[in-house]
Amino acid sequence: MNQPPRFLLTFPRYDGKALGVVLLILMATALAGCTKHEPTAAAIRPVLLTEVVPGSGTATAVFAGEVKPRYESDLAFRIGGKIVSRGVDAGARVRKGQVLARLDPADLALQTESAEAQVAAARVDHEFAQAELDRHENLLKQKFISASALDAKRSAMKATQAKLEQAQANLAVTRNQAAYAQLLAPQDGVITAVAAEAGQVVAAGQVVMRYAREREREVEIAVPEARIAEVQQAQQIVVMLAADPETRYRAAVREVSPAVDSVTRTFAVRVSVIDPAPAMQWGMTAEVLLADAGSGTASLLPATALYQASDGRPALWVYDPMVGTVSLRPVEIAQYREDGVVIAAGLRAGEWVVATGANKLHEGQQVRPYVGAGRPVPPEPTVPTAAATARVN
Repeated sequence: MNQPPRFLLTFPRYDGKALGVVLLILMATALAGCTKHEPTAAAIRPVLLTEVVPGSGTATAVFAGEVKPRYESDLAFRIGGKIVSRGVDAGARVRKGQVLARLDPADLALQTESAEAQVAAARVDHEFAQAELDRHENLLKQKFISASALDAKRSAMKATQAKLEQAQANLAVTRNQAAYAQLLAPQDGVITAVAAEAGQVVAAGQVVMRYAREREREVEIAVPEARIAEVQQAQQIVVMLAADPETRYRAAVREVSPAVDSVTRTFAVRVSVIDPAPAMQWGMTAEVLLADAGSGTASLLPATALYQASDGRPALWVYDPMVGTVSLRPVEIAQYREDGVVIAAGLRAGEWVVATGANKLHEGQQVRPYVGAGRPVPPEPTVPTAAATARVN
């Protein structure tokens, strides 16, 4: 009967010295596995903070608009002709009386010469008529002519005098037209657009350039019908640029359109900036904030600072500068705006809240303020943090 194959297990033979080495290695491995590792300190997360300022959220409305000059007009020649030179481009700053463009003066010079010749001819006729009148007056005294003949000479003299005055007036008009061949800047300002080039023939009154005064700036906004009363009754108006939201300018409503736009159903409102800075250029996007005159207690914070608590209420992470930790605090929201959220209650003046990254934090977490150029930061923690203690040890 066939027997199943048998498998024999064989072990290598070690001498006493080799076996001792193996045992030492096994013991060292076991001891290494039992070694206790110290936990590493958690990294402190940097956060961007913002300070709670009471009264910063007192604006009741925010309207987007565009910076425009208060006075802007089209410039044109008062006579027609061919433009021979243009001295400025769009965006150039000009002074009052500066020559902006010139027309070809050749035809105007000929017209002036013709008018001067007409004046000279009319003056000769008038002098001859005056001499004839003087002679006929002497003849009348001597009874050589009748009074009617003297009256005829007097009428001829007055006619030549009228023709002389007409020729002088025509000469003045011609000289004025010669001066109109130069387009001058009416006031100090800026050329906002150019509509003609050298070599182009233009008619009288055709727009050549567009000019605006530089000192006075306004923001044009569109206000819905339901909110026009807020603009008219606003006690404080502030303008801020989208390119520089940190700087704010005082403003006042200058003009409210008397009629509503038939398409947008809004009123065009002009807000005059009281003390504009050179950085406020025409065409820039700006926001007009209507605020109450009182100081108020509402605070304006970035919308990214909001966090939803477990019960669904809005909350903010408040930073404690004494220990360098954050804690979640419920707040009451007064208004959501384009530039942030207005907090009505729940915060105190001078507190610091996390502006960004609210969803990455937990209660009591150790954080450190992000330090950036031009950004205010809270004071350093006075109690040593866990991370600082770990670094010392």
